Amino acid sequence: MERTARAEQVSETRERILHAAERLFAERGVYAVSNRRVSEAAQQGNNAAVGYHFGTKADLVRAITRKHSRQIEEARARLLDRIEDPTDIGEWVACLVRPTTEHLATLGSPTWFARFCAQVMTDPALRDIMAEESLACPPTLQTLEGLNRCLPDLPADVHVERADMSRNLILHTCAERERALAGNTSTPRATWHDTATGLIDAVVGLWMAPVTPCR
Repeated sequence: MERTARAEQVSETRERILHAAERLFAERGVYAVSNRRVSEAAQQGNNAAVGYHFGTKADLVRAITRKHSRQIEEARARLLDRIEDPTDIGEWVACLVRPTTEHLATLGSPTWFARFCAQVMTDPALRDIMAEESLACPPTLQTLEGLNRCLPDLPADVHVERADMSRNLILHTCAERERALAGNTSTPRATWHDTATGLIDAVVGLWMAPVTPCR
């Protein structure tokens, strides 16, 4: 009984720290926020609580990412099962976009995960953590493989360039909408579902755009 109570207390403490860190990192940037500040925001009297429960700041970023990735990847797997035309690039792009927007919609408002991701992606080392986590998920790998099969004639350098463009477009569109919702300001689309629809159209257009030879 005592061991169970202790485990529950530890779990609650970890959740408080994750929630506080996600919010602070989203609003201020990862390296602008000290572990001490996270501990205070999580209502922990011990300023070493973050290090004790998670280790380094990179470990904390990884834990926040994993906190959300399971539900996102489960949603992606469901979408993959419903693909009707594997030659339709729009279906694969939808598998990239909608799991994240659906997850954000389920979190209510305000949310911080999209802005957290945008902050993390500005740092090369932390960006690698997010990339590693994504590429470790079979549904994401299956989606990227399906997308690549739809683009057999796209030059390799252009493919890399457009992958970066599409990732940034998805990431920052979600972050800006999340910021607007948190500030109670108007957004171009009424819902996260509609936001995803607009993003899918834009990302498909980006991938399918003509390639102008460099001179």
